[in-house]
Amino acid sequence: MSAEKVQAAPFVGFQFEVTFHQNDLRGGNITKVPLCAGAFSEISGLEATMTPFTFTEGGRNYGMMHRAGPVDFATVILKRGMTRSRDLWKWFEMVNQAGSIATRLDVSIQMRDAANQPVATWKLLRALPIKFKAADLIATRATEVAIEELHLVHEGLELQPGGTA
Repeated sequence: MSAEKVQAAPFVGFQFEVTFHQNDLRGGNITKVPLCAGAFSEISGLEATMTPFTFTEGGRNYGMMHRAGPVDFATVILKRGMTRSRDLWKWFEMVNQAGSIATRLDVSIQMRDAANQPVATWKLLRALPIKFKAADLIATRATEVAIEELHLVHEGLELQPGGTA
């Protein structure tokens, strides 16, 4: 390792792309789903929290022992300006209809640098929509964009270097 340290500039968080994929469990094929014909303006909740397992050890009088425990994933919130497309609502409605099979999708969130090159991709595994929020309708805010939200739970979060999805 060189004695010189190269200081890397941090990435900006405003260039990203969201794509949805469906896994064919029989053949393992991954197909891109034409969902969300519109850009998202904000994504929050890309986080994982590990709850440590704490215990005492006989003969150890100073402090507790800690071991890795279960990992919990936060709800991911996608926000975008409302358009004529109702694809987010249709997915939410399809999942929540009585007697229907819950359609889960993998979601890839690709972060890009200032030159529009992929630098990191987060992948949400088997995402399921749990909340849809339409835009607030307020007459005094006539110049603001109407924002809708989709809240997703998922079964895993992967971080992949570069643009690999």
